[in-house]
Amino acid sequence: MVNYKRTAHRWKLLTVMMIAVFCAFGSFWLVQLMESEDPDGRLGGPLSEPDYIVENFSFVRMTEEGKPSYVVTGKRLAHTPEGDVSVVEQPAMQGMTPGRPRTDIVAQRARIHHEEHRVELLGNVDIRRPGTPTSEALRVRTQALTVLPDEEILKTDKPIEMQLGAATVTGTGMVANNATQKLHLASRGQIIYPPRQRRE
Repeated sequence: MVNYKRTAHRWKLLTVMMIAVFCAFGSFWLVQLMESEDPDGRLGGPLSEPDYIVENFSFVRMTEEGKPSYVVTGKRLAHTPEGDVSVVEQPAMQGMTPGRPRTDIVAQRARIHHEEHRVELLGNVDIRRPGTPTSEALRVRTQALTVLPDEEILKTDKPIEMQLGAATVTGTGMVANNATQKLHLASRGQIIYPPRQRRE
């Protein structure tokens, strides 16, 4: 009689354990099924959607000596995890590298590729660099511009209109190196110098 009770108790315990194991496997299978149907569910959203948005932001990149290298400001920044890219509305960049002329750039929008340290400016891009004792004032206008801030390089394959001092230059394509103060036009352009003033 005692052995019968023990055996019955063991069968009940084994039945409960088997049901628990089946429930555990069932729950695991259900979770896997849900994740396969919605792979972004466990990540909080699709990787192509912004994971954070910042209004009226200001970003400062410092040099190794702890001095400002350049500043990026904008009305709105939306960061997307896919590709680690930020889209900026009404961006403005200021080159502040010590020993270099300050360069200001504005545009309608921008895409910042963080991993590549590259900025794509789009729409009414306007570059201004004041004159110095060794160089004339510079202004360049175009519709698209690639900026490599760490290398201090600006480049575009779009038509440009440039004012260098009193002269006006038009052409298509440009590569400007702020570190070496050199500018290269990719195609033939036109240079217009104002007429010399007559001496009285």
